[in-house]
Amino acid sequence: MSAPRLEIDLDKLYHNAHILAERLNAKGISVTGITKAFLGMPEIANTLLRAGIHTLGDSRIENIESMRHAGIDSPMMLIRSPMLSQVEQVVNYANISLNTELDVIIKLSAAAQKMNKTHDVVLMVELGDLREGIMKDDVEHVVRETLKLPNIKLKGIGTNLACRSGVTPDTNNMAELSALADSIETTFCITLEIVSGGNSANINWIFSDVKTGRINNLRLGEALLLGCEPSQRQEIEGLYTDVFTLVAEVIESKVKPAQAWGELAQSAFSETPSISLKQGTINQSILAIGHQDTDPDGLKTPAGSIILGASSDHLVIEAEQCLPIGSELRFQPNYSALVRAMTSPFVSKVTNEKYPAVDIHSQKT
Repeated sequence: MSAPRLEIDLDKLYHNAHILAERLNAKGISVTGITKAFLGMPEIANTLLRAGIHTLGDSRIENIESMRHAGIDSPMMLIRSPMLSQVEQVVNYANISLNTELDVIIKLSAAAQKMNKTHDVVLMVELGDLREGIMKDDVEHVVRETLKLPNIKLKGIGTNLACRSGVTPDTNNMAELSALADSIETTFCITLEIVSGGNSANINWIFSDVKTGRINNLRLGEALLLGCEPSQRQEIEGLYTDVFTLVAEVIESKVKPAQAWGELAQSAFSETPSISLKQGTINQSILAIGHQDTDPDGLKTPAGSIILGASSDHLVIEAEQCLPIGSELRFQPNYSALVRAMTSPFVSKVTNEKYPAVDIHSQKT
């Protein structure tokens, strides 16, 4: 089997998705399964759907389009604000999109009219993390103007936390979102079907026996895929954390000095090399994987080995003993390492289904 590769255990993924969907459903909260970390790979997307998740979401309309071409007909949500240059694609392939700019919603309306479709929108509200979101004082104006637009349905409101600034979801900001939903409904005599409280960072809050108010949707990626919440990287009870395993092959194995020699400057990736405290020699191995394929800082190494450094194509490790050339090491990736590995065309993707993984981006018609 070729390396490097990502081995994907769909049985463990099914377990994670099924357990979280059931736990959240018991609290009146639906799950939008986020597919961006695995590029909308249909085997993984279908596993989420079989596990009881009914809506899929992605930040790239290209991934949504690819899943459509792969025959996936579930509701799809574009979770990054649409680009003006892609509004027709968005209306054509996504049922719903998260929005912050009125100019974009106006263009979505025009595209929806042209296609004789109705496009649903969720307005994203800024609650402190300073990524995307409409400022609270401007929400009423955007709602009013959105409700005037033909072929656009205001489906709800939402927020995003913990992605840029690390602001965690808590009772205060979630109550603020709930109160805003109530205010919008009262002011405009409408019903908001979706009040989306955020992402996997909401897990600790949602399971801490709090009153969830109007929050009835979460957009989950990392919690489903890696079995942990991203704020503290805590494992979620009862979930698997090893759905994905990154496998790399040893291409050099030698006893080398622990200390580099010569005048030191920045490395190829503008990093100042750290000075090893070790003396003498070490068992150093190089694996055929690097920054171009994954995030080396996001890899959990097997017992008895540590990562010393990486370049574009090489991962340098120290092991307890010299590793045979051609042998393989297995790493557990975090979210950053997983996203890069899925994106790299040099990393094979292998599932435990009877048929191999496919490149869905080659299936566009």
